[in-house]
Amino acid sequence: MFQIEDCRIIYKKDLRVLADGFSLTVHPGDKIALIGEEGNGKSTLLKWMYDPALVEDYAEVHGKRLAGRERLGYLPQELSAEDKEKTVYAYMTEERLFTEMNPAEIAELGRKCGLDPEVFYDERRLGSFSGGEKLKIETARILASMPTVFLLDEPSNDLDIATLEWMEKLIRDTKAGVVYISHDEVLLENTANRIVHMELFKRKTESRITVMNVSYAEYVKRREDLFDRQMMMARSDRREEKIRMEKFRRIQQKVEHDLRSVSRQDPHGGFLLKKKMRSVKSMEKRFERERENMTDVPEKEEAILFHFENSQPVPEGKTVLDFRLDELRTPGEERVLAKNIELFVRGPRKVCIIGKNGSGKTTLLKKIREELKDRKDLRAAYMPQNYEDLLEMEKTPVEYLAPERTTEKITKVRKCLGAMKYTTDEMDHAIRELSGGQKAKVFLLKMVLDEADVLLLDEPTRNFSPLSAPVIREVLKEFPGAIIAVSHDRRFLAEVPDQIYELTKEGLKKKEGAL
Repeated sequence: MFQIEDCRIIYKKDLRVLADGFSLTVHPGDKIALIGEEGNGKSTLLKWMYDPALVEDYAEVHGKRLAGRERLGYLPQELSAEDKEKTVYAYMTEERLFTEMNPAEIAELGRKCGLDPEVFYDERRLGSFSGGEKLKIETARILASMPTVFLLDEPSNDLDIATLEWMEKLIRDTKAGVVYISHDEVLLENTANRIVHMELFKRKTESRITVMNVSYAEYVKRREDLFDRQMMMARSDRREEKIRMEKFRRIQQKVEHDLRSVSRQDPHGGFLLKKKMRSVKSMEKRFERERENMTDVPEKEEAILFHFENSQPVPEGKTVLDFRLDELRTPGEERVLAKNIELFVRGPRKVCIIGKNGSGKTTLLKKIREELKDRKDLRAAYMPQNYEDLLEMEKTPVEYLAPERTTEKITKVRKCLGAMKYTTDEMDHAIRELSGGQKAKVFLLKMVLDEADVLLLDEPTRNFSPLSAPVIREVLKEFPGAIIAVSHDRRFLAEVPDQIYELTKEGLKKKEGAL
């Protein structure tokens, strides 16, 4: 049994409290989904649960962490730069129990992770693999350690649909306790039996953590029901209070008027009015006590506000892309990934490309970007899977989005960032200090400010919370221009694209019907 008791997390840079008095016990078989908006401290909490040293540079944490004899397996959201430079073999052999496995056990480990066991002996750098392949190798090393508690930070990121289903099965079927962060609503619905929701209110100055021992779908329903019920009670209390206070003020004004008008020759009348005024004062105190006991107006962290306000529609007959490629090769031109690729996009179509991990989807999207970036008749904007490819990490979001540094542009950028739930302090943090979701918001805002009419999106919803992802999907669905996206988000695939293609070794194959 793994426990944390009375945990308090303070972000050192701005002294923001991310958790206060939070306690949690992880039992065998628990599937605990840790949800919340970007930057609310989910990854920080998970890191501290695994190893307090991982957060001591940027967060101050108080509280008890009781691991006992539990073996913890931790999957970080991003591989470290150091690990990316290691060969797969060196990375795997750092886990002592892997070196003690016999060939049959290694083969079984590969089967569980959907990997050829030979990959564990590969001398290629880990960073040269696709995102999904890296995650499978990381998961294999964790499984080799035989953990009793899994701590998984975004285990669904970068996985193809088949591997997503494998990850769901792994979480659902393991007898170990699992605490995981995920923004994948389908994964949450199919696996979680407990929910921990981290929220920040009042410009992120107050924190609240809600724990419910229910499924994700049930949690969402209960949360909305509780909010609606409390809001109705709060409004009812305030209506009644308004009626009471109007009646009270009429009585008070009448008594005060009568007191001013009473004749000095009528001492008995004056005495009765003074007695009546004492009753009025007593009534006022009673109303003040009742006001203190009124139902509070409920607070919940709202989703982001976001829309493309100035992007122009792409005409129906306009050719956005007429792309042909004989061979798609890996970035180093070492091997052929696919042949005879053709993609034609006309008008404001929304196209999504799916495919197995390592099939070359990201490489293909980069090729399409090269095709479109110099077009004068279109404004194409690109959101990479690896944000560091384009973001200037030492700049603040304001500096990156308003390079002209004019007062008008800075004011507009700050207003947009505020709508995306950035605090004033976060607007002035270096981009490298921001969460994955906050970095993704910077890309989306740049697309808005550049008035793009063609969006090239590599896993656009991968870092957005279950609160924000529906907003992103709705905005992209209503976007008046064209979209060419790579995604494995099953909700995104069901709601946004009008055409889906699978990238295979033989090229792009159009998908018909439900996935």
